[in-house]
Amino acid sequence: MKAIRYTAPEQYRISDVDRPEPMAGEVLVAVQQAGLCGTDLHIHHGHYAAAFPVTLGHEMVGFVAELGDGVTRFAVGDQVTINPNIACGICSYCQAGRPTQCRNPIGLGSLRDGFFADYACVSESLVFSATGLTLDTAVFTEPTACAMHGLETLQVRPGSSALVMGSGPTGLLLAQLLATGGAASVTVASDKAFQLEVAADLGATRTAAMRRGETDTNLAALREHTDDGGYDVVVEATGALEVAQLCVPLVRNGGSVLFYGVTRPEDQISIAPHELFRRELTLRGSYAEMTSFGAAIAALQAGRVATTGLISHRFSLDAYANALATLEHDPRAHKIVLAV
Repeated sequence: MKAIRYTAPEQYRISDVDRPEPMAGEVLVAVQQAGLCGTDLHIHHGHYAAAFPVTLGHEMVGFVAELGDGVTRFAVGDQVTINPNIACGICSYCQAGRPTQCRNPIGLGSLRDGFFADYACVSESLVFSATGLTLDTAVFTEPTACAMHGLETLQVRPGSSALVMGSGPTGLLLAQLLATGGAASVTVASDKAFQLEVAADLGATRTAAMRRGETDTNLAALREHTDDGGYDVVVEATGALEVAQLCVPLVRNGGSVLFYGVTRPEDQISIAPHELFRRELTLRGSYAEMTSFGAAIAALQAGRVATTGLISHRFSLDAYANALATLEHDPRAHKIVLAV
């Protein structure tokens, strides 16, 4: 079978490798589509933890190809998706029922082999039915689960106003979940006009155009149409330091800021502790989901989250280099899918 094998950052080849055989309790899945994520690009450049050699890819949909002994929840031919995030189960956080804070999490597609391959073999416990979803929807299950974890972290008050800064796929998934999870209005802000059009089509209450390097202009544009210059919830979904600096000035008294985009470890922003104290602000982070996969699938199946218009490019495994280049350099790139 084919697999994209990395031996080090920026060092990969499309290799012929042996197809894995499922052991007891495992499921062999024939990958149909795998999403290319910004995190994959970070790993490619060596800016995100990975254990080499490794096959990247953590977003997928496929069909059950073979069952190991003892697997009872699935049948050959079932359409499924796989949760790539695994808690260790034995650290103090896991044993306290807090797996999202696991000290030693394992990620398929980073620390273990992922889904940029023809087949993947995993424990039955990581496999979820994607019955009833199109391939183009089911491939978004993992990013939807991450967005669902963001919603769970925020604990949105009914009637809140929300601002999502960033119109990438996960930002738009989270914007929709905020709207169905209690927010009365959701504004999406971005410097990419075509993505704002998608945001409007997916139900954003308002969209706002941002301009790089123009802090005052951006603040004025984002404060327009608000009751008192701010939002109850502000989500940073770009990973850009310039955008992260806007979050606290745009949140209302008593509101919450969610840092959702992937920044560089060395990035820092300036916040006055007195402002947090006086305005009773809450700063939150949303790293990765561990237990939100089922909720994400339910939201997709119920139509609470739509993926229409998010896929902008499709490539084969053999065209992986073009897919990477498109994600990094093409201003029209949104979600890129590898069709295996």
